[in-house]
Amino acid sequence: MSAPPSRLPLIYSCSGCSSAAQLTNALALQLTREGLGEMSCIAGVGGGVPALLRLARAGRPILALDGCHLACVQACLAQRGLVPDEHLVLADHGIGKRAHAPYREDELASLLPRLRQQLRALAT
Repeated sequence: MSAPPSRLPLIYSCSGCSSAAQLTNALALQLTREGLGEMSCIAGVGGGVPALLRLARAGRPILALDGCHLACVQACLAQRGLVPDEHLVLADHGIGKRAHAPYREDELASLLPRLRQQLRALAT
């Protein structure tokens, strides 16, 4: 059973132009479709969009997904005084960063079980 939508963990992905960044986006979308979390907009947080800042500050658990060690998601959150409950950097898990290239489906499949488990733990 999943948590009510208003208590689901928020998921922020970097969604940049590399394969690793696009993989974070695909992971966030898949986990949202599965009802384990709710993807929100990190650009809106970084840009100070009031409605998105209210959501980010609502006290819901936050999962931050960064593709590489630049950690843009974590930096956007920190700029607004937010600390994610969980932060995953795909590069720390052997995911390479390929500029302007698609991610690999096997990479998606290898990370989903771990992230499902993390989100279930955050939702309790």
